[in-house]
Amino acid sequence: MTSLWPEANGASSANPLDLAEQVLLDRDWAFDRPETQELLADHAGSWCNYRISLNWHEEFGSLTLACAMDTKIAPKMAAKLYPLLAKVNSKMWLGHFEMPEEEGGSLTFRYALLAKTGVTLETMEDLLDIAVTECERFYPAFQSLLWGDKSADDVLKIVLMDTVGEA
Repeated sequence: MTSLWPEANGASSANPLDLAEQVLLDRDWAFDRPETQELLADHAGSWCNYRISLNWHEEFGSLTLACAMDTKIAPKMAAKLYPLLAKVNSKMWLGHFEMPEEEGGSLTFRYALLAKTGVTLETMEDLLDIAVTECERFYPAFQSLLWGDKSADDVLKIVLMDTVGEA
């Protein structure tokens, strides 16, 4: 049986951003810790650069993660993107994508974790991996819709298509 105490499970009951720092140092990612409750990191992905924001909300025992894609959405393109966002989010098993309401906002993957009993190093690694993986997975769909003449259904089919073998 697993103990409810964080230390017994290898979890830290301290600020989980300390663990995030450790993971980011191990991965050699650039980051900044402007406050004890906030950490900002940059990561160069395959398609674009990502700005990752982690925030620790001690009073709620929750950790929020946002991974913004380095792409700006023109207001006139937003309406074209909403149907795809709805379809992509229905396929997500953790987190969701959103588009900020302010002009020129970036598409952002968001996830919140209740962490009252602590966070393990492995969990922190997984959170960062999931955020970047989901952004990398759906970036081509967002770009194809914005700059191509395909529908939301068409680009989603292409992105979710199973591939076999190597080229």
